[in-house]
Amino acid sequence: MHTKVCFIEAKSPGAHVFSAFPIPRLGTVLLATILKGLGYDTRVFIEDVEAPDWNEVDSCKVIGISTITSTAPRAYKIADRLRAKGKTVIMGGPHVTFLPDEALSHADFVVRGEGEHTVVELLQAIENKSSFGDIKGLSWNSQEGPVHNESRELIADLDPYPAPDFSLVRGWSPKVILPVATSRGCPFDCSFCSVIHMFGRKYRFKSIDKVMEEIKAGIGRETGKASSFVFFIDDNFTANKKRTKELLRRIIDEGRSAGGLRFNWSAQVRSDAASDPELLDLMKRAGCENVFIGFESVNEMTLRLYNKKQGVEDIVRAVRAFHARGIRIHGMFVFGSDTDDAETIRNTQLFARKMDMESVQFLVLTPLPGTPVYNEFEAQGRLLHKDWSKYDAHYAVFRPALMSPSELQRETFKAMAKFYSWIKIFRHVSRFNFYCGMLGLYGKRSVNKARVKSEQYLRDMKELVNLPPLKNH
Repeated sequence: MHTKVCFIEAKSPGAHVFSAFPIPRLGTVLLATILKGLGYDTRVFIEDVEAPDWNEVDSCKVIGISTITSTAPRAYKIADRLRAKGKTVIMGGPHVTFLPDEALSHADFVVRGEGEHTVVELLQAIENKSSFGDIKGLSWNSQEGPVHNESRELIADLDPYPAPDFSLVRGWSPKVILPVATSRGCPFDCSFCSVIHMFGRKYRFKSIDKVMEEIKAGIGRETGKASSFVFFIDDNFTANKKRTKELLRRIIDEGRSAGGLRFNWSAQVRSDAASDPELLDLMKRAGCENVFIGFESVNEMTLRLYNKKQGVEDIVRAVRAFHARGIRIHGMFVFGSDTDDAETIRNTQLFARKMDMESVQFLVLTPLPGTPVYNEFEAQGRLLHKDWSKYDAHYAVFRPALMSPSELQRETFKAMAKFYSWIKIFRHVSRFNFYCGMLGLYGKRSVNKARVKSEQYLRDMKELVNLPPLKNH
């Protein structure tokens, strides 16, 4: 009989405007599904969805813990507790992929990069009491110290893997948005992003049939209700426009028949999607309600520094094109580059309101391990600390060039508060746009709640966050 395995996705340290709609990362669910197909008894606990049943967790011999940088302290705490009880702990995710030595202070094994093959081979080795030395993508603690095996090649064909079985997730309900990945990888090299270092520069696409299979499995073949909501978690859903159009036509066709598959959805896209009117028309017809776009900045110098390969004119064009089709926009902006000052933040807030974006996230540039900006700032001695729980894009954790850390953080929160103003909320309600009105209200509450923690952080770190800018204007 196979080992019982539990997976845990550690809880996020803070709230943001979309925290009310948790979107699980797919890694733990997919791995649990693969192992279930091989005869393992698996469970998945996603703390942002529901608190784990610790009695159930304690009944597992092997526990896999997934973490990003901001959840690492929580993940390490869980790992330490479980190892103290004699459990075998495996950790995975972007943070531990780039800092495996740190993670091995808390875990028995670290799965680096994509884990579909590594986890299966590791569990087989544990059960058979065989060597770990030949398992690619694995870091582990030997008697002589940490061992980092050869890296594993990226998975070329994504189709053979099963559709994630969300029934394995404790507390899963229709309130939780269904995440669907149609591809992995990204050819763009934004300086603050770790995607290409985790999943490669080349896009790898699932077939249209496979994507439809996963959607149907996730929302239920027999339901297909309009209330079902899908979030395409690809880093760029419209990366291959021809393929995306094929998928959208398939979604439209399957929704036409009586009792057909109908659902609304959102996705992450780039501004360049707006250059193809046919694509946007198909997105609307296929049920797209809103898009998440990483605009990042309205400072042309910052866009070049971030290596975004877009300009402010592209942002304006994208907003107008999506709005013309009734598709809402969630704009994401990152403040704190070496060409940003306080005026940049204020101008961005004014721009977002002028363009009538429905929602935004104004984020503080965060140098995550595995990114070029992290390597650069660490080499320059610009990191203020490595309390990873503060690396969630709400705190200034480095020394900016044209602002003090405290000015960067306070101006970012001021911009969020001004965007989610009562005037904007009442304007939405007066137009009977209750969705945006409620989203604005939740955004305002989230900002106010986060602001309390922000000010506490600034008080606790006052000697560091009040350091002067590196450069004079």
